[in-house]
Amino acid sequence: MPVCPEQLGGLATPRPPAHLEGGDGDAVLDGRARVVTDAGVDVTDQYLRGAAEALRLARTCGAPRAILKERSPSCGCALVHCNGALRPGIGVTAALLRREGIDLESLDPPKQLAEPEARTCTPTG
Repeated sequence: MPVCPEQLGGLATPRPPAHLEGGDGDAVLDGRARVVTDAGVDVTDQYLRGAAEALRLARTCGAPRAILKERSPSCGCALVHCNGALRPGIGVTAALLRREGIDLESLDPPKQLAEPEARTCTPTG
């Protein structure tokens, strides 16, 4: 069942690029990070709403796994745009699905996680 968590959360298509700030999707779920557009607009609520709706649909369908698009602040399984760089981490929807026991699979698994000097998607400061 194809879904787009960002659309489910109320964002338009096309939409401005967004990235994680302060941590990855797990940190967003825990209230320690946020999702912002490149213009600085906070879209965390829309990403959380979309993740919750994707989980609801997965449960309704009895989906045992999700196939997700890498590098997305919502769907990234191994790489996300965070704190100004592509870093190892997980997106908001991917983190919620994983927490709820749904297996994750990357549609486009990365050949390498990130440039060697990149750190994981952790809080800045």
